[in-house]
Amino acid sequence: MAAAKPSHLSGGEAMEVSVEAGNRGDEARLDDDGRPRRTGTMWTASAHIITAVIGAGVLSLAWAMAQLGWGPGLVAMVVFAAISYYTSTLLAECYRSGDPVAGKRNYTYTEAVRAILGGAQVKLCGVIQYANLVGIAIGYTIASSISMLAIKRADCFHDKGHKNPCRSSSNPYMILFGAVEIVFSQIPDFDQIWWLSIVAAAMSFTYATIGLSLGIAQTVANGGFRGSLTGVSVLAGVSPLQKVWRSLQAFGDISFAYSYAYILIEIQDTIRAPPPSEATVMKRATMVSVATTTFFYMMCACTGYAAFGDDAPDNLLTGFGFYEPFWLLDVANAAIVVHLVGAYQVFVQPLFAFVEARAAARWPGSRFLSREVRLGPFALSVFRLTWRTAFVCLTTVVAMLLPFFGDVVGLLGAISFWPLTVYFPVEMYIRQRGVRRWSTRWVCLQTLSAACFLVSVAGAIGSTAGVVGAVKLHRPFSGY
Repeated sequence: MAAAKPSHLSGGEAMEVSVEAGNRGDEARLDDDGRPRRTGTMWTASAHIITAVIGAGVLSLAWAMAQLGWGPGLVAMVVFAAISYYTSTLLAECYRSGDPVAGKRNYTYTEAVRAILGGAQVKLCGVIQYANLVGIAIGYTIASSISMLAIKRADCFHDKGHKNPCRSSSNPYMILFGAVEIVFSQIPDFDQIWWLSIVAAAMSFTYATIGLSLGIAQTVANGGFRGSLTGVSVLAGVSPLQKVWRSLQAFGDISFAYSYAYILIEIQDTIRAPPPSEATVMKRATMVSVATTTFFYMMCACTGYAAFGDDAPDNLLTGFGFYEPFWLLDVANAAIVVHLVGAYQVFVQPLFAFVEARAAARWPGSRFLSREVRLGPFALSVFRLTWRTAFVCLTTVVAMLLPFFGDVVGLLGAISFWPLTVYFPVEMYIRQRGVRRWSTRWVCLQTLSAACFLVSVAGAIGSTAGVVGAVKLHRPFSGY
């Protein structure tokens, strides 16, 4: 403080020293790009990833296993986990352009593509990434309503018996979920929802553990394992064509379960400045997260398939493979809803940031955009309140139009897996690291990309067939 300076300094000198001290204090609170100092660690990054990865997709893995069988199903999960981990480590190297410690930061996935690849690939990446984020928001709205409805149905089955249809519309629950997301959407950016991600990650472990436990209990009650090496048989009322479509959709479900690469750069942008480098911390977080989620995936998929065999439902906790104990199902489905509230925000915050950055660049100095009122973690502005509310309302309406979870999950996973999880990370890494064309590493990377492209196409075809079939049986906005 100026008053504490020695008396022989003149007022001007004291002011100069005080200003310099203040500037040093401001600099200490800023990172090398002039933004507020990031505080994220490996653990907060892991929480973000787990929140994104262990989503409602874990509950469809028993169904996917039923379509593929013990052999192909287990192999598929291990392979998708390995691919997701490896390509995520490649993508982590692209957070900074050039030098991995002091290079220019890329704040979003699309910015990394623009800085490293440029050209038409930037627009292609943006369209795929943000369309997929919109699709995930719709899928999570559907999934949350199914879980809320499952709580009501579980109580109904307990009171009125398992043969009672206990039918009810999911629309009120979608509207309730949308209302909650409108509130949480007023949190301005990714770095400020770390606490929501930790709560959501805890909830994901809760319902995954309950699903795992119920699967084990049912397997014990059955007196042994169900299922087969190759999954649903064409002799069991399933045509050969249906077997193909379902198997392909199963690949889509598994790929969706590992889809998070398109928000990895945004997560990495929350990590505190080096040392160690953000890429090093992100690789550790990715290893912890993928290893943890794969363990839970394998356990939930295997116990669900062992318990129900070829009759495994497309959602283990809401398809009513289990009826009792009903209160435990209620706890599990409530945990799913809480998790999806957080996961929704993890996925849509990059989209919110993109639109708001474009609007700020288009209308600089606009009070409609910049004037804010702070209320705890919330930052309210007229533009943010209007646009984010409109987005949540739109995803809710579309979810009410198409409320079939399993088919949507498979389609989203198949469409986004190759371009966002494999193609762009591989191409950016090759350009960033100067990998020579036709070198051994270049050939291996391109072979991986080509193989994943074929898997994505096959999964998209199978999932599209599933969506078309579901549309034929569904009445829009009926909630059934």
